[in-house]
Amino acid sequence: MRTNLTKKEIVNSIYMKLGLSKRILDIVLEDILNIIFENLKKNKKVKISNFGTFEVRHKRQRSGRNPKTKETKIISARNVVLFKPSKEFKKFININNDQ
Repeated sequence: MRTNLTKKEIVNSIYMKLGLSKRILDIVLEDILNIIFENLKKNKKVKISNFGTFEVRHKRQRSGRNPKTKETKIISARNVVLFKPSKEFKKFININNDQ
């Protein structure tokens, strides 16, 4: 079954490890995310060592087709956020769980 990790769960996890105030940890996490958002908005790459790189790319306008109805529509130009995981991240994800 698939579950989501929420900001509240991240704060609780850090609280259990460090014992700092949950309110302070919530503010710190929010500030970290805001720094990432602001830098991406300025079209800067955000590289987090041993985790990965976030980057904004511009996608041009293009035509697309609804596979069910075969209807053709124009897909508007937009910016998208890409994430490229680091080698360490990929290695960690692919470790067999039975070892």
